Amino acid sequence: FIFDIDGTLVDSNELHVDSWDRAFRQFGKQFPREQLRAQIGKGSDQYLPEFLTPEEIKRFGKELDDYRSELFRKEYLPKVRPFPKVRELFQRIHDDNRRIMLASSGKKADTKYYIDLLKIGDLIDGYVSGDDADSSKPAPDIFAASLEKLGDISSADAVAVGDTRFDIEAAKKAGVKTIAFLCGGTPESVLREAGAIAIYRDPADFLDHYDKLRK
Repeated sequence: FIFDIDGTLVDSNELHVDSWDRAFRQFGKQFPREQLRAQIGKGSDQYLPEFLTPEEIKRFGKELDDYRSELFRKEYLPKVRPFPKVRELFQRIHDDNRRIMLASSGKKADTKYYIDLLKIGDLIDGYVSGDDADSSKPAPDIFAASLEKLGDISSADAVAVGDTRFDIEAAKKAGVKTIAFLCGGTPESVLREAGAIAIYRDPADFLDHYDKLRK
């Protein structure tokens, strides 16, 4: 299993919307929250081009990204809460002798923070963050890197778990099918259209149905 983190394992998507909104305003830009929310799930390398021109990205893109990252880490990261039953779900998968990799478009420091927050460090085989890939989701790089870290697992034998269409699109490009969660806020119709093979409410709902899935 290759799990996304933001919106899938932790309730952070609206906090990311807030931090992007404040960062853009800091640099004199303002966008509707719906537009900001619609692109959540992408790393900043893919997110910024949705809102800034190439010239703006060249002029202040890195500064804005750094400002947003620092703002999120200081003011929003402490507010992030795990969705219920994440450790129990991972324990069940682990007991089933299946391996778990985390694959996030976020920064490496945030990913490490979430692993501690979720208390799952002893149950995972590793993680890949946006810092480990040339391009973040919806590019396939993060899932490709996850498969590489897993070593002897083929893409056909892996399953991604995410909450946005970008998770599904990225996994599909890497040859991996995706189970989707609704807890990140993406409508079920969007996840189905993107190609999710199954949809659950959240980690607890997936845990409730895990034994049926195995059959």
